[in-house]
Amino acid sequence: MANEAQQPENEVVEDQPTPAAGETPEEEKESVLSPREPEEQSEAEPEIQKAEFEKFQSPGGNGISEQKIEMLLDVVLPVTVELGRSRMFIKEILELERGTIIELDKMAGEPVDLYINNKKMAEGEVVVVDKHFGVRITNLLNPDDRIKSLGNMS
Repeated sequence: MANEAQQPENEVVEDQPTPAAGETPEEEKESVLSPREPEEQSEAEPEIQKAEFEKFQSPGGNGISEQKIEMLLDVVLPVTVELGRSRMFIKEILELERGTIIELDKMAGEPVDLYINNKKMAEGEVVVVDKHFGVRITNLLNPDDRIKSLGNMS
């Protein structure tokens, strides 16, 4: 029974960590208790500074922004009203003559499209004003849709 109580000399005890190569058991205890710090911590900490930005002026502050907008007010942009579209073969186009009727893709009474600078901005209905055609705007496009259409360069 005395032999059973004693542990054999070659048995490995799992609870104790094995020392690293070149460490004594005391150095091993110190490394377990306090983690080693990297030797390169002697470098200086980076200096942190707050970013400084220019102050924005209120829209009506000094009138400069109003002057910039006023510069654009007399710019002329092309306005186009589109009744509808059609596709034709070159042969059909060459055969066009006075009185030929071209069928469009829109039905009578459907709103026409209003383009400003080749971008669809509104829809409307055709009216007659003193022997001239005109367009009564019935629907402005949603600003989000107009912004999305800026990416389409068609």
